[in-house]
Amino acid sequence: MARKALIAREEKRARLVAKYAELRKQLKAEGRWDELDKLPKNSCPIRLHNRCRLTGRPKGYMRKFGINRVTFRKMALEGKIPGITKASW
Repeated sequence: MARKALIAREEKRARLVAKYAELRKQLKAEGRWDELDKLPKNSCPIRLHNRCRLTGRPKGYMRKFGINRVTFRKMALEGKIPGITKASW
């Protein structure tokens, strides 16, 4: 499991991105690059990194489910994800 600080940092970045999204869009459309540079660094959506919602693991992230591959496999085998079954042929 990831450190709580890393998970909190990503949540904080996500809030900043949402807060400044409209302003960033407006400044880009008007070409006011000097004012865009003065916004907080973490308000840029590029700085966001997908993390597992349950464990905070950054690698092996599956966008469709919002969790990593390890957690996905565990939950799928336990039958906690509807519509997912182990393949057998």
